[in-house]
Amino acid sequence: MLQLLSLRYTDSEQAAEPFVAAHVAFLERHHGEGTFLVSGQTVPSSVGGAILAHGVDRAAVERIAAEDPFVVNGVAAYTVTTITPARIHPALRDLLNAGRWQGSSGAGGTPGGQRSPGTCEGDTRP
Repeated sequence: MLQLLSLRYTDSEQAAEPFVAAHVAFLERHHGEGTFLVSGQTVPSSVGGAILAHGVDRAAVERIAAEDPFVVNGVAAYTVTTITPARIHPALRDLLNAGRWQGSSGAGGTPGGQRSPGTCEGDTRP
């Protein structure tokens, strides 16, 4: 499963400024561990940011989010949305399969979980 973490400021963006360095260190740690695939600010940045995580279940990612210095210091909160991928671009397939999500029953497509060339993750076409 993938986890989409939507960060929204609970105070002004300026109130978060003293915690930016610690927040960036938090992001770098989880990117380095391979949990966070993508992170960035929203446009406009005053809304907050978003993170795409993999290889962890919802409970684990909620624990991780609770450790974000923005959350600890009360200037932001996360909403977590769990995604069960049905289609994956071929360029991402190996990366996402390395952190195979729980509850998956093979790659789909053919017996033994092998996909036909040109199909996407979750594609059930023969």
